[in-house]
Amino acid sequence: MESCDVLVVGGGNAGLSAAITAREAGASVMLLEHAPKALRGGNSRHTRNLRVMHESPAATLIGSYSSSDYWSDLLSVTHGKTDEHLARIAIDGTAELLPWMEAHGARFQPALEGTLGLSRTNAFFLGGGKALMNAYYGAAERLGVCVLYDTEVRSLCLVNGMVGDVSIVKNAVSSLVQPKAVVVCSGGFQANIEWLRESWGDAADNFIIRGTPYAQGVILRNLLEQGAASVGDPTQCHAVAVDARAPKFDGGIVSRLDCIPFSIVVDGAGRRFYDEGEDIWPKRYAIWGRLVAQCPEQIAYAVTDAKSEKLFMPSAFPPIRAESIGELACKLGVDASALEATVRHFNRAVRPGKFDPSALDDCRTEGIAPPKSHWARPMDAPPFIGYPLRPGITFTYLGVGVNENARVLLQDGRSAANLFAAGEIMAGNILGEGYIAGIGMAIGSVFGRIAGREAAKVALA
Repeated sequence: MESCDVLVVGGGNAGLSAAITAREAGASVMLLEHAPKALRGGNSRHTRNLRVMHESPAATLIGSYSSSDYWSDLLSVTHGKTDEHLARIAIDGTAELLPWMEAHGARFQPALEGTLGLSRTNAFFLGGGKALMNAYYGAAERLGVCVLYDTEVRSLCLVNGMVGDVSIVKNAVSSLVQPKAVVVCSGGFQANIEWLRESWGDAADNFIIRGTPYAQGVILRNLLEQGAASVGDPTQCHAVAVDARAPKFDGGIVSRLDCIPFSIVVDGAGRRFYDEGEDIWPKRYAIWGRLVAQCPEQIAYAVTDAKSEKLFMPSAFPPIRAESIGELACKLGVDASALEATVRHFNRAVRPGKFDPSALDDCRTEGIAPPKSHWARPMDAPPFIGYPLRPGITFTYLGVGVNENARVLLQDGRSAANLFAAGEIMAGNILGEGYIAGIGMAIGSVFGRIAGREAAKVALA
């Protein structure tokens, strides 16, 4: 039986933040990563940025983004379904993240332009999430963190609020670890299609899982069955519209489609069903996965024209092109007469305005439902372009309850003695619904550091 001061379950951003922090506090740390080394990092290796509160410009950010601005943005997407105390801890904690991240190898791009407001709110990683994970793993190993890959944690023995033995499997061999404190950072259950089907029914079979296939929710279910307090709705998740041609698992950010604000989106019958220009994209892109999930057969289609094609990041898959709307409908498999009628009615409803792809402009529609509130322009410039859409699930919001010290809460109201959680497995405390770009990494970074600090205190007491 192996032992350590602090055992970290999961090797993504939250887990590494916890492991590094606990090790720097003087604890011996073992980090268990289910994935092989080549696929280490969980969903974090697919990320691009982090939402950061800041009072003044920095090399990576322009202007300022106050705590109240951040809170207002979060409130607008969660509709009040958030623990304000924990949310504000996450928000305020981001103010000191960038120096800590840079000290452990993170590198950032200069402030970006033309990203619908993200240059003020989000710091982008140089080389993306995989480069960040590589830097963190290097820092952890230099500090003496013991990292084991291809190692699945099957269960934690939680008795009277105290974790004892931890059951693991590596290379088909079962063994036990006996830590003094445990930090679980093992993500949600989004890659477990059977579990998704419990809430979504057969629709779950048509979902695409954007991130790691290792997020099976084994530890989440194990803890809930042993009396950990649950938070969140199992049907709520970070879900975006992805290209329907993307792989079932692990397609990452390149499968996402950012064309929606400059398109119309129709279901298989050629009918629009939601306002594509409701708000700036970083506040609304994460509603589209659920919207597509509610369409028949969980399929929809984004349709735009040549004058809008250069306004959004292209998919990894080529657009479907045609010289007419009818021809495009046939290529997409949509009812041609219905799509032609939808486009015709949409074009008639567009009102003149000053088009501005970087702001909430005054280009809108009148007299149709649903409206398009911004960026509405007639689709009249061939070739016409279409993309098939599926729901792309990033992570689920059902998780374990935690307190301000990242300590796992129990169903009876107590807090666990030596069990902490960070990242997606507890993000539902803050994300009851909705999403804003970069907040997942913010939650994982802030609460990962808190969990590592507090676990080290328990282990070294």
